[in-house]
Amino acid sequence: MKKFGLLLAGGLAAIILVETIGPMVGLLISLAILYFIFKQFLKTESTGRKIGLIIIGLMVLSATIFQIPALIGVGAAYVLYLVYKNWNKNKEAAPKNEKDPFVSFEKQWNELTK
Repeated sequence: MKKFGLLLAGGLAAIILVETIGPMVGLLISLAILYFIFKQFLKTESTGRKIGLIIIGLMVLSATIFQIPALIGVGAAYVLYLVYKNWNKNKEAAPKNEKDPFVSFEKQWNELTK
């Protein structure tokens, strides 16, 4: 039953992630443009150029604000990662229950080296 819940959550997160890829790309591009505008703003000495960069930066910032649905996609990607991590955790739990002869060797070796 736990696998079914993970499968359901993962499927829903994958659908949301696929639907929000466009806004995520737009957000990434607009944040990169804002970064380069900020760097140019710090480098420039001219007041006119600084005012121009501020105006361009505000326009790009307004475009960035409209990409807020991309944050839902980022959250869906994180949920998908958690589902993948928990899915593999269940697979790794099975071999640990088996009797491993090297586990006792490791314990004895650690006791001898103390």
